[in-house]
Amino acid sequence: MDVISLISGEIGAKTWQVEAAVKLIDEGNTIPFIARYRKEVTGSLNDEQLRALSVKLSYLRNLEERKQEVIELIDAQGKLTDELRAAILAAEKLVTVEDLYRPYKQKKKTRADAAKKRGLKPLADFIMRQDTDHPVEEEAEKYVTGKIEPASDSKEDEIKASEKEVLDAAAAIAGASDIIAEDISDNAVFREYIRNMTRREGSIISEAKDSEAESVYQNYYDFEEGITKIAGYRILAINRGETEKFLSVSVSAPQERILGYLEKKILISDNPYTTPIIKAAAADSYSRLISPSIEREIRKELTEKAEDGAIEVFGKNLKQLLMQPPIAGQTVLGWDPAFRTGCKLAVVDPTGKVLDTTVIYPTAPHNKTEEAKKVLRSLIKEYNISLISIGNGTASRESEQVVAGLLKEMPEAGIHYIITNEAGASVYSASKLANEEFPEFDVGQRSAASIARRVQDPLSELVKIEPKAIGVGQYQHDMNQKKLSDTLTGVVEDAVNNVGVDLNTASFSLLSYISGITSTVAKNIVDYREKNGRFRSRRELLKVAKLGPKAFEQCAGFCRISDGDEPLDATAVHPESYDSARALLKKIGCDVRDEGKISSFKKNLKNGKALADEIGCGEITLMDILTELEKPARDPREDMPKPVLSSDILEMKDLKPGMKLKGTVRNVIDFGAFVDIGVHEDGLVHISKMADRYVKHPLEVVSVGDVVDVTVLEVDEKKGRISLSMVDRR
Repeated sequence: MDVISLISGEIGAKTWQVEAAVKLIDEGNTIPFIARYRKEVTGSLNDEQLRALSVKLSYLRNLEERKQEVIELIDAQGKLTDELRAAILAAEKLVTVEDLYRPYKQKKKTRADAAKKRGLKPLADFIMRQDTDHPVEEEAEKYVTGKIEPASDSKEDEIKASEKEVLDAAAAIAGASDIIAEDISDNAVFREYIRNMTRREGSIISEAKDSEAESVYQNYYDFEEGITKIAGYRILAINRGETEKFLSVSVSAPQERILGYLEKKILISDNPYTTPIIKAAAADSYSRLISPSIEREIRKELTEKAEDGAIEVFGKNLKQLLMQPPIAGQTVLGWDPAFRTGCKLAVVDPTGKVLDTTVIYPTAPHNKTEEAKKVLRSLIKEYNISLISIGNGTASRESEQVVAGLLKEMPEAGIHYIITNEAGASVYSASKLANEEFPEFDVGQRSAASIARRVQDPLSELVKIEPKAIGVGQYQHDMNQKKLSDTLTGVVEDAVNNVGVDLNTASFSLLSYISGITSTVAKNIVDYREKNGRFRSRRELLKVAKLGPKAFEQCAGFCRISDGDEPLDATAVHPESYDSARALLKKIGCDVRDEGKISSFKKNLKNGKALADEIGCGEITLMDILTELEKPARDPREDMPKPVLSSDILEMKDLKPGMKLKGTVRNVIDFGAFVDIGVHEDGLVHISKMADRYVKHPLEVVSVGDVVDVTVLEVDEKKGRISLSMVDRR
């Protein structure tokens, strides 16, 4: 099996690019480092391609290991042939390897095993020769033992005796049929054909266990859809409905055609004595052995494919959320809403420092609205608050009404508010990390501080939370948690390294996602900083405990130092390219700070290759250096849509069909996107209402954080549902 060719086809890259990337990964280089600083080597493979490559490489290597295991296991039985070895080595999927191994695999005790113990294998072989000229019952009589008396009265001897008994010819033929059925089931060619036919022509069927029961799964109470057509989100919904005991799920297949195929393959003559027995054995083999197994395999495949799709969407949503632009330079009031326990507030200055915390009770059952407003006015005046960040959890709507009412009373203050996705805030506030960061605060105060910081710098705050707890996906609790965690961790790594970190201010959480930096090293960096003060240069990282040359190579370009001893340390230029960068600046006749001159030089550059050769780097690296020097330490989040700030409030009763609004995409799922339009419930834009064209997946059109224009289609206040359209039909 050509691993490199298989991977190159899957990720859409040339074989030399894949070979280079595999070599770099095997040498211990991280994906962010390879994507950013080894473009010359890989032909500019991006982080998404490299992560897909890494996953596929791991799968194929595990597949190769399993092939060798299977070959050794079959060889140990003395049953390995050259043809079988070749078939195993040529397999491109694990299921194919397992099909080939199936006849040699140690199974639990089966009916066929019991028949073989009774000595009925020769009778099965006799039937399969299909050349008898007398009834099989006559041949079967030779195998009848009658009742066998045990050697003693012990239970063990009774069992041994019963295991050898063949009471009559019918029992002998039944045992031989069990052997034939298992042989048919173990045939790898038959299984592959049946599996493929079931995939192509089969359907998923779900039915209600109780058709009168109300549940969110009512769409699936009488449901059938082809295996090739069924959407991933439907598979995940059906699986959950089955787990919660609302649904019965099965796979239908073209059974008559499958049995016809088996009979055509197995029957070599139309023998009146053996053909009926073989047909019955084939039907038994399919219904009892093959069909349940294939059904499990196909449902597992569908689930894994659905999970992969959902994880991919979750990852893209998370990346967009992490890459939302910071609202910098503002003192923010973080508001963690609640009813009975009161709304927790935290005032956070532009650097993220918590200046004050308190609790107010404007919501039911207390309804101390005026008292709460008095506290708010005092905080706004004392700390010059310019933005209020309200969590979108319980009592968010009621809190928003209080804030909107207050801002109407003091328009001169020019204050805005924003509804902030607080998913995961409670996880963070109860974590060990939050306890270390705010030992004097309770969980409510920590949560309020987090809600404030989420708008000041979403990335820095969200990295403190386990990625899957952030909640921008669908059915995340129903899928393979390791695969989900690995994928989302990779997304966070890519986002953090894409933005880079200030080495002198970055938290432990941010540092631990930087390429080449482990949790231990991240802690050591923070400890070194506290003990020795600011880092003056990137090279000083080599003094940090357990951060050696390899880790330095991986992390240095992503760690920035402003106002340090080396101006290039404030840029994304890697230290390995400093000599080339200095030679370039000398060629231009300027220093790092002369952005205008660098930009002009880049615009007028005619022969990049010649210049790259002159300064001692590749052409791609040259252009990366120029881009970086043109805008040193540019934050890529600047290109993302800015958050929508509010000063007034809408209620669901205010919405009317045809109303045009601006909203922020909060979540993207397989069948549409949920958009925050400033009321308590997010509205749904169905995939069919996203564009004046066919849209295969909503991510083709929108991403989390996008600001979009929508039209209200329908409002159901009772169910709290809002239907929106992004297609202007004027």
